[in-house]
Amino acid sequence: QCPDPSLDPDPGLAMKGDELKERDPHLPQPIPGLGKGGKHEGPRPGPEPAAPAQPVEEDEALIEFHRSYRELFRVFCNTTTIHGAIRLVCSKHNRMKTAFWAALWLCAFGMMYWQFALLFEEYLSYPVSLNINLNSDKLVFPAVTVCTLNPYRSVLAGATCLLPQGGRRGDRKKKKKSLLSPVPKDPGCRARAASADQLPRCLTLTGLGCDQNKSDCFYQTYSSGVDAVREWYRFHYINILSRLPDAVPALQEEAPGKFIFTCRFNQAPCTHANYSHFHHPMYGNCYTFNNKNDSHLWMSSMPGINNGLSLTLRTEQNDFIPLLSTVTGARVMVHGQDEPAFMDDGGFNVRPGVETSISMRKEALNSLGGNYGDCTENGSDVPVKNLYPSKYTQQVCIHSCFQESMIKKCGCAYIFYPRPKGVEFCDYRKHSSWGYCYYKLQVAFSVDSLGCFSKCRKPCSVTSYKLSAGYSRWPSVKSQDWIFSMLSLQNNYTIKNKRNGVAKLNIFFKELNYKTNSESPSVTMVTLLSNLGSQWSLWFGSSVLSVVEMAELIFDLLVITLLLLLRRFQSRYWSPGRGARGAREVASSPASSLPSRFRPHPTSPPPCLPPQPDPTLSLVPSAPPPAYASLRPWASPLGSVGPSSSAQSLTEP
Repeated sequence: QCPDPSLDPDPGLAMKGDELKERDPHLPQPIPGLGKGGKHEGPRPGPEPAAPAQPVEEDEALIEFHRSYRELFRVFCNTTTIHGAIRLVCSKHNRMKTAFWAALWLCAFGMMYWQFALLFEEYLSYPVSLNINLNSDKLVFPAVTVCTLNPYRSVLAGATCLLPQGGRRGDRKKKKKSLLSPVPKDPGCRARAASADQLPRCLTLTGLGCDQNKSDCFYQTYSSGVDAVREWYRFHYINILSRLPDAVPALQEEAPGKFIFTCRFNQAPCTHANYSHFHHPMYGNCYTFNNKNDSHLWMSSMPGINNGLSLTLRTEQNDFIPLLSTVTGARVMVHGQDEPAFMDDGGFNVRPGVETSISMRKEALNSLGGNYGDCTENGSDVPVKNLYPSKYTQQVCIHSCFQESMIKKCGCAYIFYPRPKGVEFCDYRKHSSWGYCYYKLQVAFSVDSLGCFSKCRKPCSVTSYKLSAGYSRWPSVKSQDWIFSMLSLQNNYTIKNKRNGVAKLNIFFKELNYKTNSESPSVTMVTLLSNLGSQWSLWFGSSVLSVVEMAELIFDLLVITLLLLLRRFQSRYWSPGRGARGAREVASSPASSLPSRFRPHPTSPPPCLPPQPDPTLSLVPSAPPPAYASLRPWASPLGSVGPSSSAQSLTEP
């Protein structure tokens, strides 16, 4: 039973006694053990009140997670900065509104991430934008290479066996008959020739080589006897050139004056410092004007035919080798200063007796490499060694790749391309099967079986010159007499066939405006983030911090799922007290080693019930309540007024 409140002292009296004690500290203190009327009351036995049970304080963890998905979503919807999420909680008493806002929120969420997918797809496709700029300034004149179209003169070639055997004309017909033979065994050739209204006769070129075992030989079929004879002579011409030393002064022309009659640039005559010379195995002596090795490069400050390069060339072919040169005129190529002259790939021929005017227009292309395009900056990342003493170009790489394959599979180098150190040029006296290997390799190269076209990527920066040509008869009938006489006096050379003996070439800039095409990323990281932020604001009206909140929500979902799975697994397989063996383990284990949820918690008695007395405890006397009626005024021994006046005031009713 609860204690009777009537037994407690008067709380008002206790309060008055406390106030009196605070007002007069000189009042005598009550004697312990004295009750009302001054009687001494002995100690009353009674149990000592038990101390109240202290609540068990739980330690706050560093990281805490929600206990259920419901609690997680409730807290998220109440605290997030995403618009519309709080509607899922505020309208929970109206299921229709809750369903409507949930569907609307999920639709907005799906549309936003669908737009995100489109934006990322566009970004990962690495699109580029093409910027076209038109510039106008002084231009560096390009390099111009001119070749004679005849590698050796017939007067000098007889001593080196460059002419066909049997003399110049004596046994030439017999030689041609021995080279060519009809091929009735190839019905496909007859069918192709008949369908194309050609001659129903095909020719096979023999003697181009067999393999080392002589079990397989290469046969090339031609529908033209001229092409077959030229290919046969070209094959043996390569074998002859491979035996010659690197420099044969007797076979080269002594001076460019025998080929170039006049040279002017910007109305000023050319000098020896303006050109360089090299010898091409098929096109003869070549002269490159305005090369990178020149001390001063030519600059064009004005467009037009009078502000470019003007050449008068000798095109006579009286001493040409007939099977080696079948074209009259000169070979010309326009290229950059740091690029080699590939006369087979980018050259054109100049016709004799004609003034050829070539107008140029410069164009520059700057492409993006890496993920934006398949190009290389300087060729350092291309798995092909550059064999040319020039910068990287796609043609340089392709020729170097073919030469590497030739050396690897045939054991010798092709004479028309540069060779590495320590490698010999192909010669059938030293390499008996090189012809068979070369022609087989040429077929594989044309179908890209060697991988040269896939390995050799285009450079990221390319400068090209767009050419347009104009032709006119030169010299005219009225002026040819004095022009030929002046050329003969100037160069100490008599032109026998006047019309076919000379040609004029003009190369100039059509205009100084040049176009620059440059690529730039169409979608950058800044653009992507801006588009993502626009979509996020459109569908949810939130910011970057909302993205962090969504990431936190996803993380909490994963953690709660993992904890629930772990708790279910633990309760199923690792719960204490599972089975008889588990009961014995729990009974024998101390309480401190068990988890907190399995420990017995101490129970405290209800607050309304008095604590039970402990018989082991000794009786402690308790002090009775103070006797307020025994208070009397005391006379101050020092005669002070303060205490007596205060005592009198206490006795007044």
